[in-house]
Amino acid sequence: MTTTKTALNFDQLATRILGGGAATEAEALAVLQAPDGDLMSIVAAAGRLRREHFGNTVKVNYLVNLKSGLCPENCNYCSQAMGSEAPILKYSWLSKEETLKQAGAGLRGGATRVCMVSSGRGPSERDIDKVVEMTEALKDEYDGVEVCACLGLLKDGQAARLKAAGVDAYNHNINTAESHHDNIVQTHTYDDRVGTIGKAKDAGLSPCSGLIAGLGETDEQLVEALFALKALDTDSIPVNFLMPFDGTPYQNTWELSPIRCVKILTMARFVCPDKEIRIAGGREMHLRTLQATALQVANSIFLGDYLTSEGQDALSDLHLLRDNGFSILGLDQDAFDELIAAHEAGVTHRVHATTPCGSAAGTGCGDGCGGCSVAADNKPVIRSRGAGTEVAANA
Repeated sequence: MTTTKTALNFDQLATRILGGGAATEAEALAVLQAPDGDLMSIVAAAGRLRREHFGNTVKVNYLVNLKSGLCPENCNYCSQAMGSEAPILKYSWLSKEETLKQAGAGLRGGATRVCMVSSGRGPSERDIDKVVEMTEALKDEYDGVEVCACLGLLKDGQAARLKAAGVDAYNHNINTAESHHDNIVQTHTYDDRVGTIGKAKDAGLSPCSGLIAGLGETDEQLVEALFALKALDTDSIPVNFLMPFDGTPYQNTWELSPIRCVKILTMARFVCPDKEIRIAGGREMHLRTLQATALQVANSIFLGDYLTSEGQDALSDLHLLRDNGFSILGLDQDAFDELIAAHEAGVTHRVHATTPCGSAAGTGCGDGCGGCSVAADNKPVIRSRGAGTEVAANA
């Protein structure tokens, strides 16, 4: 006699979670392993949790890469890591004035949080001095702006200094499951990362920590990582999808499909129903036409470009949100419409070809396009504008 495995009822799971229950590891695994044909019913169930806690709002974040490249850590996935031959921008610390300029572009583009990131193992006290000065200047110039710092492994006392300066949050991703960590980096440990998150929390900074999918991990390890983030009680969870830069050990690594990426985000919503789930690096490359579907469960994105790669043009990001009935957190509808109109007024011409990232612009589109995150050969496009350049940021 054969037995068949009973399919999990995801709508019932959402009802139980809304009533105060919690998803189990087995249930989270079932989300990842559900038939692709069930995707929309799973998204609909998880979307109930998203709407309960966040309505139809999307939090818009903006990255400023304060110091790019030349990192002594050997994170195998990273274009800035020791040993990487990716032809990225490399520069030392931005000045306070340049940081304000870059952050201002994102804030005027609709972002409410500026994420200031620097490469390296961790900050020196002089580095903390720089970030303190930048934060104080940002807070003085932009009322209500949130500042998140991402500077690497923290030493004792550094988180408290950042908090005193007005930094709101600290990002340090665990990146993957503890059982997989040593396969992706060898110059620091999983415990080092968890320790920095603890330092941030102890200082009163909002903890921001997430993962990178597509690093050779198993389904079980993805579940392990999400439950670790739940145990750390991180307020926001960036979910990155591997961008396989040429010149890194993960070049030509393609393990993800759009449907799998949506399942990963949906699993994160079931496991952490009231947390900010942010679609981060690799959004355009891997979700492609399912970006809007993913936002039915996630509630946060980065606007424009990433640290070393180009993202979807900012106007397309804004259209994506409005066309699908989302509102930007912190903006009423009139302000949202005015923001889009201002972006459209800055577009000098349009072309009708379609780029690999799906934006309505083609080769040679100049000012009419913010660029693509994916080249014609399906490779990440290296960022060549914004911080560290003389070219206007994509915001």
